[in-house]
Parts: sequence; structure tokens; C-alpha cells
Amino acid sequence: TLFRSPVMAAGSIGDTRVLLHEGIRAALGSWAVLQIAVDNGFGGMHSQEKAEWMAEALEQYLHTNADLEQYEVEDFLSELMNNEFDTLVEDGSLPEVAQQVCTFYDQCQRGEVGPVRERIAKLSQKTHVKVSVVKGKEPGQEEEDSEEEQEEQEEAMDCEVTPDTEPSNSSEITAKAAAMDEEEAADGWTIVRKKKK
Repeated sequence: TLFRSPVMAAGSIGDTRVLLHEGIRAALGSWAVLQIAVDNGFGGMHSQEKAEWMAEALEQYLHTNADLEQYEVEDFLSELMNNEFDTLVEDGSLPEVAQQVCTFYDQCQRGEVGPVRERIAKLSQKTHVKVSVVKGKEPGQEEEDSEEEQEEQEEAMDCEVTPDTEPSNSSEITAKAAAMDEEEAADGWTIVRKKKK
């Protein structure tokens, strides 16, 4: 599970703050994007601690801001993910998580403990498939890499040894290498000449 410490049980119907805390932890704990960010260390060495802090920060945000709309909770979660885990959430899960959190908050405010506990139980049972993240190329980097790879391939083709251009003995190889070193040493450039047949 995402959160290491045991989940506390709400002691009474009036203890809705503890129940809200459980609900937020369940919603964030079942969020695949956060799980991936923590598992792959997107938040650095303290990714796990950041995830736990994120649940507390979200709870505090809900308590200190009256009448929050779902989009405001989405924005707050998005900002936390970007700032703490260097992660932009673009899989469409952000509205779902924000909606779950808002529902938990509203139900706790109304004292609807039963539905909150049922939803927490469902989220806690939710299993995750382990996902590995492979860092892709930055947009625009593909073109640069393609050009660089093409230049390297062309350079390799220019310097390729073929049966027609292959030196006949080791003394000829040594003489050519020495001549090339002298040319390179003189001005820092290497001149590659096409061999005559």
C-alpha cells in the first residue's frame, strides 16, 4: 500500500475528521499516478514521505477553505503532483480523485459515516498492477537525436573500411595513422580523404 502507517478507525459517528483523513488516504492510496510516482522515486529520496504529507496537506486545504469546488481540489492536487513529484497528470484520473475527495468531505460534513466507510473499504481493496516507467525522449529531442544519429551514420560510412580500401599490411596502417595524426595535430582537424583506386 502507498501509506505505511496503519489506517485509524473512526471511533464514533461524531469523529468525522478522522474518517475524512481515512477517506483522503484511501483515495490517494488507490490513485495509480501517485503510486507510480512514489514507486519510481519521482519525488526523490523522500517520495513516500511526500505522499503521506500530501494527504495531510489536502486535508488541511479542505478544512481551511470553505465551499471548495471540485476543480479547485483538482488544481491543488495537480500543483502538488507537479511541485513535489515533477509529474503532470494527463491520464484523466485527476478529476476522479478530486471528486472522491470532495464526496468524502461532503459526506463527512453531513455525518454520513456509513457510505464513507463503505467507499473507503472498496478503495482499500482496490489492487494495483505494478507499472514500470520508462523515460521517453523530450518533445523536440527526437529531431535532434535523429539528425545526430544520421550524422554519426554518415561519418561511420565515410570512415568504413571496405575490401577495396583496406590496407594491405600493418606498416601501411601505421604510416596512414601517423600521417593522420600529424594533420590532426597541426590544426586540430582531421582530414578524411577518399582513396584513389
